Amino acid sequence: MNNRRVNIGIIQFDSKLGDVEFNVKKAAGKIKLAAEKGANIVCLPELFSTGYNFDLLGDDISLLALNFYDYTVEKMAEAARENKVYVIAPFGEKRDLEGILYNSALVFDDEGNLIGSFAKTHLWAKERLYFKEGSDYPVFDTKYGKFGIAICYDIGFPEACRSLCLNGAEFVFMPSAWRVQDKDMWELNVPQRALENIFFTIGVNRFGHEGDLHLFGGSKVCNPRGKVIAQLPEGEEAVEVVTIDLDEINTFRTQISYLRDRKPDIYN
Repeated sequence: MNNRRVNIGIIQFDSKLGDVEFNVKKAAGKIKLAAEKGANIVCLPELFSTGYNFDLLGDDISLLALNFYDYTVEKMAEAARENKVYVIAPFGEKRDLEGILYNSALVFDDEGNLIGSFAKTHLWAKERLYFKEGSDYPVFDTKYGKFGIAICYDIGFPEACRSLCLNGAEFVFMPSAWRVQDKDMWELNVPQRALENIFFTIGVNRFGHEGDLHLFGGSKVCNPRGKVIAQLPEGEEAVEVVTIDLDEINTFRTQISYLRDRKPDIYN
């Protein structure tokens, strides 16, 4: 494609704990709003359809994800197709094994086709009681460029984004349910992963209060030098569209030699 500018829709979302139908319908409305603002690709936060607090949800998170799986897939596909946008929708995913769930982000193209998914590889705290960890880092090759996904805790591990970089990713979505106690780590991780891999990062964080769990928002987009080029507010929902220019990656990679000067033969 000639035009390498991509309009990224960020949905900073407040879920209603345990009410999948409400959350999915609300998300479809937010996707429509992002599309009306010109988005090409829209991303929701981690586990948007159920909410996140495992202390309050307990086994219900598995039951809800399984019982509403087909419904959620259908409605997200419909939202992508009707609004002609790619949709990255993070929720509990069923794969081949019966009753086994992954904390995943499913990717729908702008015709509503489910083209793949990424399952979180580093499970945080009680997540491992309800989800099986993923084992790979796919890169989605689309008409809007090549992107990868890393979910929340994944972005604390430099190897995760480096794997996506080496596999050709030009930008990485980071859907999250990041708590306010670790806000300082969020502020470091999202830009640092961009700089060390010289690509764009898109941190999409939940907002809301689930019992004593406070998810603060503060979603952001960082350029390949690690500069924050868009910052969403804290403490409220928001839908924003941010334009990134993928041609800038080559410019930054001529200025910064991190990838050229790597020495993988000595790192082991």
